[in-house]
Amino acid sequence: MKLKNVLIVVKDIEKSKKFYKDLFGLEVVLDSGGNVILTEGLVLQEESLWKETIHRELCSKHNKTELYFTERDMEYFLEKLQSYEDVIEYVTPLTRNPWGRQVVRFYDLDGNLIEVAGEE
Repeated sequence: MKLKNVLIVVKDIEKSKKFYKDLFGLEVVLDSGGNVILTEGLVLQEESLWKETIHRELCSKHNKTELYFTERDMEYFLEKLQSYEDVIEYVTPLTRNPWGRQVVRFYDLDGNLIEVAGEE
């Protein structure tokens, strides 16, 4: 068995594609309307399709999972994040963890938790 992708649910595919391209450099690999595969194995699925699939209510900002990225230039990334055209909701400010790595956590446009840590 092999893990192929990680899927997150989004309300607006176009806004989410732009968000992940602008901030993380992810490119579209396959776009089939309500489902989009980005580089690095991230899949975006339109919320309406996901609801039809699972027949359950969705819970944004559940804080039980996160997308984890590393970044060489945290200062540059934070500037991009702070100047992004949509308001970004921070979960934790830029901090340094006990082993010395800089970390920031925030939500994407749909309440999916993201962590970005500086590369050592």
